[in-house]
Amino acid sequence: MTKLGVITDGISRDFERALTVMTEAGLEYAELQFLWDKEVGDLNDQEMAKAQALVKQFQVKVSCISRHNFVGMIVGQTEVGDSKYQQHMDGLRRCIVMAKEFDCPLVRIMSFRRDMILFGKGGAEHWVVAKGAWDKLKQLLTPPVELAEQEGITLVLETGNNAMVPSAYLGRKLVDEMGSDRLKILWDPGNSLYANELPFPDGYDALKGGRLGHFHIKDAIVDMPKATVEFCEMGTGQMAPTFEPIAKGLKADGYDGVISLESVYRPEGGSFEDGFKASVGLFKKVFA
Repeated sequence: MTKLGVITDGISRDFERALTVMTEAGLEYAELQFLWDKEVGDLNDQEMAKAQALVKQFQVKVSCISRHNFVGMIVGQTEVGDSKYQQHMDGLRRCIVMAKEFDCPLVRIMSFRRDMILFGKGGAEHWVVAKGAWDKLKQLLTPPVELAEQEGITLVLETGNNAMVPSAYLGRKLVDEMGSDRLKILWDPGNSLYANELPFPDGYDALKGGRLGHFHIKDAIVDMPKATVEFCEMGTGQMAPTFEPIAKGLKADGYDGVISLESVYRPEGGSFEDGFKASVGLFKKVFA
């Protein structure tokens, strides 16, 4: 049976309101990112107890603890163990504790801040490649992966539009080179549009063979020359032609993870809840 869910704060940061709306829409899996005024991993004991009670009350399952671990940090200016790196490691540890308390198998991490050109030849390696950045990325990700192995949790690294791993292709490369079954990719093909990657078949095929750990879906219109992204109702953007092929591929290949609607669209004059309600029907029709 297909597992469908939503990132709850895409509906509302009021966790009870978000759970009310998502369950009324027939979704079962809650991905946790921001609850009330805090990011996951920062809740105190009372807030954790309240969140757990609401999850039980609404009879939902938690699919992923999605803190922005290691987001926006410049690889060339970061070292394992420095103060900011340690802050993110501490946040990751709190997320792992939270994941276990919610009986959730996945914790999200990000891949630092993007260097545009990581590889090259024919002279490009001399002039424009960010020398050593890829190997440094793997060095910085080694402690989080080792922690996940020790704790028996799976890290899912998101393909981010401003991250070192913006595409499924680079996600596959990273997972293969890191060589741990505790690291998989959280594929967001809408973000990968900003890496000029065709979601299907290119992005989808890159993650075959067990590399896909979690899946975000949204629709967007990307204009790279103008450095512009517009989120839109599902079925009206550049992702629309790929929804059906991706959904069929996931079913054919036996993907058993959660498909999580990233409800980031807000119609003009409306709310994010309005955007969720505008898109959830097509989301369920295509991916159920």
